[in-house]
Amino acid sequence: MGALQKMKTGKPVNVEQPAPEAKPEVWDTMNQQQPSPPRKSEVRLGREVQARIGQQLRAMYDDVVKEGVPDHIQDLVRRLSEQDDGTA
Repeated sequence: MGALQKMKTGKPVNVEQPAPEAKPEVWDTMNQQQPSPPRKSEVRLGREVQARIGQQLRAMYDDVVKEGVPDHIQDLVRRLSEQDDGTA
C-alpha cells in the first residue's frame, strides 16, 4: 500500500511502494489462460425505475444539450466526415 509522506511544501502526498520483483515461475502462470469465474445472475431494473433514471438524467443534462456544439467541433466533425467519405 502507499504511504503518506510530506513534500518540502508540507503538503501530504500519497507515495506508492514499488511492486516486488516477480519470479520467472510466476510469469509462466500469469500468461496461462485462467478459467473464467461463473457469471453472476443479471439484475434488471424495472421499466418504472429506468424511466425515472432517464427523467433525472435529462433534467441534469438539459442545459448542456441546449448549449449546442461549438463551431470548432462542428468543423472538425465535418472535416472528418468528408475524409471518411473520400476514403470509403
